Amino acid sequence: MDRIRQGPFFLLAGSVWILDGETGGPAGKSWAYVDCGGRICLNPRKKATVREWEYIISHCLLHLGLGHAREDRLQDPAWMAACDLVVTRFLRDSHIGTPPPEFQQELPFPVKDEEQAYERLLEHPLPCGSFSTMANGLPDLTWREIRTNRNYPEIFARSLQLYLKDSLRAAKGLPSDLKGKGSGDEMYAQAREWFLSSFPLLGAIAATFRIVDDREVVQRIRIPVAAVSAQLGEIYVNPLCRLSLEEWKFVLAHEFLHAALRHDVRCEDRDPVLWNVACDYVVNGWLVEMNVGTMPEFALLDEQFKGMSAERVYTVICQDIRRYLAENPGDILYGDEGWWCSLDGSELDARYRAALQQGLTYHQDRGRGYLPAGLVEEIHALSQPPIRWDVELAKWFDERFAPVEKRRTYAHLSRRQSSAPDIPRPAWNRPEERVEQRIFGVLLDTSGSMDRGLLASALGAIASYSQSRDVEHVRVVFCDAAAYDQGIMGPEEIAGAVKVRGRGGTRLQPGIDLLDRDPQFPKEAPLLIITDGDCDRLNLRGRNHAYLIPWGKRLPFVPRGPVFRLK
Repeated sequence: MDRIRQGPFFLLAGSVWILDGETGGPAGKSWAYVDCGGRICLNPRKKATVREWEYIISHCLLHLGLGHAREDRLQDPAWMAACDLVVTRFLRDSHIGTPPPEFQQELPFPVKDEEQAYERLLEHPLPCGSFSTMANGLPDLTWREIRTNRNYPEIFARSLQLYLKDSLRAAKGLPSDLKGKGSGDEMYAQAREWFLSSFPLLGAIAATFRIVDDREVVQRIRIPVAAVSAQLGEIYVNPLCRLSLEEWKFVLAHEFLHAALRHDVRCEDRDPVLWNVACDYVVNGWLVEMNVGTMPEFALLDEQFKGMSAERVYTVICQDIRRYLAENPGDILYGDEGWWCSLDGSELDARYRAALQQGLTYHQDRGRGYLPAGLVEEIHALSQPPIRWDVELAKWFDERFAPVEKRRTYAHLSRRQSSAPDIPRPAWNRPEERVEQRIFGVLLDTSGSMDRGLLASALGAIASYSQSRDVEHVRVVFCDAAAYDQGIMGPEEIAGAVKVRGRGGTRLQPGIDLLDRDPQFPKEAPLLIITDGDCDRLNLRGRNHAYLIPWGKRLPFVPRGPVFRLK
C-alpha cells in the first residue's frame, strides 16, 4: 500500500478498506475482488511479490475509479470482461506494478474504452479461459446493496490531477506536496487555528487536542481522513487527504464534538462501529445546521435522523445492520474504558466538560451564531455530574416496588397513649399480606473473576435498599460453572453470604432455569443479575430483569434490560 499511496491512486487508496480472506475475501482461486462499498478483499492464500500485489490492488482501485460499478451490468460477463480489458491496458501503459505470470497475456484486440470493448465482446465473445481476468474467469467487481456517499470517479480524477501537479513540481526541482508529514501550512492546521480564534464553542476543545499527521502512524491505524482519541487528546489526520479549508473545518469540528460529547465512553454495550455511524449522523446534522465549514462528499447525513439523539439513531440503524456497517471505517478510537475511572481519566473528563460548557457560555453571550437545540441539551446534560450507579439501581427498584402504604388501626394503640390515657389513638400498621409478596431474585456470578470489593458494595446497597422499601425476601442463586441455590434470604443476610464456589467459567443460564422451574418464585418477580460480563448468552423468557456489571466491562450480547455499572 505504501507504493500505491505514492502513486496516482493516493486519494483513492485512502477511501477504501483492505480486507483479507478471513474477513470476507474471495474464495477458491480468485486473487481479489472489490465491492461497490469500497472494500477490497484479498486472498491470503495467494503468494506474490510486492510489485504483483501493487498490480492486484491497483486493478481493484481502477474498477472504482473508472466507474465500472454499474448495477444494471454487473451481472453481465461481457461487461465485466470489457472492464477488465480496459483496466489491464491502463496498468500496462502506466507501468504500474507487475502482473502475476498468469495475467501476462496479450490483449485479444485493441481496447479504447469500456463501451467499445463491451460491444465487441457482445458480437464476438471470447472463448472461456482465453484471457485471464483478476478473478480467474469470475467477476472481480461485485454488487452489494451498500449505500455510500463517495464518488469514486471524482476522487480518482482529483487524485490524478494532484499527482500530475506534483510530478511537474518534481521536474522543476521543487519539493513534493504529496510526501512528508505535513506542516503548519497545511489546511487542517489553518482550520484548527480558525477554531481557536473565531469559533468560541469549540475553541477551548481545539486547544486541548494535538494534531498528529505522521503518515506512518496514520497508515498503521488505517485512517482515510481523520480520527480522534479522547483518551490521548490527539486528532489523527491523513496528510494525503486533500480537502479544502472549509472541508477541514467541518472534519475537525466533527472530531472535536465526538470527543467533547464523550461518544467513546457513551458507547457502553453497543456495537462500536454502528455506534460510530449513529454519532456521525447526529454530529454532521448539527454542523450542517450551524454552517460550520463545508461537508465533504463522503460524510454521512440523513434527514430522517434530524432531531434524534445518538442513542435513538443507534436503535433505528440496528434494524438494518448490514446496510449501515459499510457506511465508514470509524473515526472514534476507543480507549480503555476503565481508565476513565482513574484519577487521570476523571480529570481529563472534567476538563472536556468544562471546556465545552465554557465555550457554550461564551458563544451564546457573544451571539456568535445559531446552535441546534439538541446540541445545547447534550452540553447542558454533560455539565451535570453523572448519576451514581446505586442511585440508578434504586430508581429501578422503585419502579418495581411501590412504597407500602401504612394505615392506622385501633387494634394496636399508639405508644403516645400513655401520655393521655383517656384519649385512644390508633397505631400505624403495615399490611402483612402485601409485605410477604414483595420478593426479587439475585443471580450472582461467583466464578472468582469478580472483584470482591465491588461485590461487597453492590450487595450492601441492595440490602440497605431492600430494608428501606420493606422488601423482606430475596431469592439468591450463586453461579460459576454450576448453579448453587441459596433459597430465600433476608436482606440483612445477603452482604455476608458470598462465597467463591469455583474457578471455572461462568454459566448463568442454569441459575435462570432453576428460578423458572421453582413454583414458589413468582413469574413477575424482578431479577438482578450481577456479573463481570464474561458469561454465556442468556434467555430470560420475558422476565423483568437488570444487569449490574463492573465499570469498563461489556456483556457479550445485546441486553434487553437496563445495565448498571459499578464504579
